[in-house]
This record gives sequence, C-alpha cells and structure tokens, in this order.
Amino acid sequence: MIRNCKRLVFGTACLAVCGKAVFGQTPPPVILGIDVVNQVNYESDVPDYSKLATDPSSTTGVVAKNFSYYISIGDIVAINGKPAKGTFIARQTSVNLNPNAAPGQAIADTTRANVHQVSWEILSADGTAVGTIIATGLGQGPAPPGAPLMTAQGNSAIVGGTGAFLGVRGQQGSALPVTAMSPLVSVTEDPANRRLRNGGALHYVVHLIPMSRPEIVIASSGPAVFHADFSPVTTAKPAKAGELLIVKATGLGPTVPGVDPGQPFPSDATQTVNSPVDIMVNGQSAEVLNKIGWPGLVDTYRLDFRLPGGIAGGTAAIQATAAWITGSSVNIPIQ
Repeated sequence: MIRNCKRLVFGTACLAVCGKAVFGQTPPPVILGIDVVNQVNYESDVPDYSKLATDPSSTTGVVAKNFSYYISIGDIVAINGKPAKGTFIARQTSVNLNPNAAPGQAIADTTRANVHQVSWEILSADGTAVGTIIATGLGQGPAPPGAPLMTAQGNSAIVGGTGAFLGVRGQQGSALPVTAMSPLVSVTEDPANRRLRNGGALHYVVHLIPMSRPEIVIASSGPAVFHADFSPVTTAKPAKAGELLIVKATGLGPTVPGVDPGQPFPSDATQTVNSPVDIMVNGQSAEVLNKIGWPGLVDTYRLDFRLPGGIAGGTAAIQATAAWITGSSVNIPIQ
C-alpha cells in the first residue's frame, strides 16, 4: 500500500489511502480552551487624540451605537486547564446584525454583534514565548456548523499563526457562561490600570488544524524510543517501569536560541524547545527531563523522559504533545 501511495503523492488521495499506514493512529483534533481574565473593552468615543490613554481614573464608555469601534485587551492565564501567560487583543467594530432589526441595528439574515480581528500571543507559564494565533470573523450569534460542541457563540476563522503555531488554520468561538462581563470603558482611560479593574473572564474555544504535529519517528526497528545507552527499545530488550528513555521526535517547533528555518541543529550549542512539552504513557503523564534539537538534524528533536513507576508490563502507548498540540501514539514493549 505504501508503494502505491507514490502514484498519488500529488493528490489528497494519498492521505486517505495511505495516511494510517504511514503515520499510524490518526491524531485527535486540536481543541484549545484559552482562559482570559482582566478583559476590558476600550471604546473609541473621543476624536481628540491628545486625550487617549491619559485618564488615571475609571471611566465608563457610552452606550455603543452601531458602527462604533473598540479594542479589547485581556490576560491569558490557562490553556486546556494548564497555567499559561500571554495577551489577548481584538479590534472590533459593531454591526448589530439582526433579522428583526430595531432602530439603529442593521437588518440582515444573520445575527452578529461585531466584525473583528483577534490575536492570542501565548507564553508558557514561565514567560517563554510560544507563538501567536490570529483569527478574523464575527462576534456573538450562533456557532458555525461543525464547531466543537462547547462553542456557544462566535464565528471566526483561524487564518494563521507564528512560532509554534506557524501555518495553523481552523475556527474559533467562545463558551458560555461568561464568568464576568468585560467592562466598556473610554479610550481616554489609562490602560496601565487595566488589571486594577474588575475585568471580564472568558473562555475561548480554538479548533486548530496545525501545519505539523509532534510525532515520534518510526525507525526500521520500530518507534525511535531508546534506552539510556541508545539501544532501541524492542521486544528483545523492553523498557522497564521507572526507566529513563530517549525519544527521537519531529514537529516540536522553535527552539531557543534558535536556528534558521530548514537548517540543522548545531552540535556546539544546546537548542531547547521553547514550547511546553508533555509525554503521556498509557494516558499517564511522564516526567520530561530534556527537550532539545537533535544535533545535525533538521526538525528532529531529542526528548528524555522517565517511564512512570508501577506501569504494567506488556505494551505502552507513548504520545508527545508540544504547544498543547498532540501527535499520534506509538506502542513500545514494557517488561
């Protein structure tokens, strides 16, 4: 089957016919739940630029009329329930589409509050830059067909990203209920005081189609999982509970201090993956001790991890995650 796949390499049929044979188990969808707090909406309510961001006191925005413009800023605090940092920012213009439009609203066949551009600039919990996800679309109203079921409102397309999210596509909305509404304030208010306000707390649902995923390399002897002496883990030499293992993987994204795209990792300097990396063993989190670029290779990485103690003998499913994006699982023998 893999040989016949070569005839289809220029079409999508290869993915359908040969994908499972080449890549193993189909990886799950990537759904990021991004928690944002301290979100404040700054309404463009004054024409005098000299007054922007100058008022140290709390302000209240005027009741937003149609076609008004505002900027939202908030703090990212968690992704999929794990601590993270970063900034949410959106530029929004009210359109108030409604099939039963009241005076001042826009008559339309659909119901939407605004048109917007959104970005999430994501950092790991220690403040290391991971990447940015960028979306554009429509706010509020129903979620689009095929959106994750937790998406309650919004209809936006993920149009790209940077860093670990380079080339992503997908869709985005938000979940309900909103823990705290985002206040509407004047653009005259000093945004240096944003965190002193009782800002909004929202849960955004981001459904990603990544350009690449973290994958464990498949070698001639099987998955590229090695003992500490670099001998492969095989049925003749299985892994043991609590053992330190080495994995060769691809698709873990940028490193620090970094290399140019398409260039091999150097042998004279350690390149550390700057995204959060996790390894799951039979659904149980394993301790990751090392995450670096493999010297001399392109887009290939070394992960050192410890098998959980007490893991049962037989077969263990190993799965890597980087930047909250999970790859396919592979199986290794356990003694």
